[in-house]
Amino acid sequence: MKNAIDMLIEKIKETKNPTVIGLDPRYEMLPKIVTDKYPQNLEGVGKAIIEYNKNIIDEICDIIPAIKPQIAFYEMYGIPGMEAFAETCKYAKQKGMIVIADIKRGDIGSTAQGYSNAYLGKTKIGEKEESLYDIDFVTVNPYMGTDCVKPFVEDCKKYNKGLFVLVKTSNPSSGELQDERLENGEEVYTRVAKLVENWGENLRGEYNYSSISAVVGATYPQQLQEIRRIAPHTYFLIPGYGAQGGNAEDIALGFDENGLGGIVNASRSLMCAYRAEMWKNKFEEKDYAKATRAEAIRMRDELNNAINK
Repeated sequence: MKNAIDMLIEKIKETKNPTVIGLDPRYEMLPKIVTDKYPQNLEGVGKAIIEYNKNIIDEICDIIPAIKPQIAFYEMYGIPGMEAFAETCKYAKQKGMIVIADIKRGDIGSTAQGYSNAYLGKTKIGEKEESLYDIDFVTVNPYMGTDCVKPFVEDCKKYNKGLFVLVKTSNPSSGELQDERLENGEEVYTRVAKLVENWGENLRGEYNYSSISAVVGATYPQQLQEIRRIAPHTYFLIPGYGAQGGNAEDIALGFDENGLGGIVNASRSLMCAYRAEMWKNKFEEKDYAKATRAEAIRMRDELNNAINK
């Protein structure tokens, strides 16, 4: 059986597109043509999110290999929101997409195991074990050390799943902690990158990358290039493209000579493409999913041109 990272890489190769769409459905960002169908309460929001996400997935599942739902934008709408999350993950899998749940969990070992049971493994109920969500990868926060990551790594081995561990994030203040130097002179993010490379040593697949992978932001190209050098077997989830300022030429520094090594996240620029100046004159609100497809194709071509150079 192919491991999780091999399945992701092969989906990227099949679609010729190193892009993951971040499905972060704030209610106020959804098209009114969707939200006006449902009452303005939590149940209505949940239904609107499901309709919106499914329409987007239908339009892009043949050209984008993966989705990345950010759990915060489902949790904030309570049980209906989490039902929308579960339905979104299930539907994307039915359409042949890889699902990366952006949950950023990080806690002591026993708590981490509970999180891992929920999102990667199985939850034991009496003599039975139940899988809650149909997910391939999750994001985790490693800043409590190895014991907060180990349960996830073990479940990756047991259930053929994958992780993206926060190493160097794209947000403006990430350097307050991640760029600090340790006594030996290396930065915190460098140390974490080495840990991720080590944690994934026994989960490398056919392409010599590990299912224990890293989150490395596009907004810090120098660090992106450095981490690629010190963690050659670590695949990257690269946020920060588009609205956060990361560009294709900088992102290409995280890829290898075979055009592999990363998958680039875009959320608002894809989800709200119908509102962007570039597409306003070409698509009406009712065509929001088609606008997302058009922007996805533009992004794909831009990334591939930069990576192939």
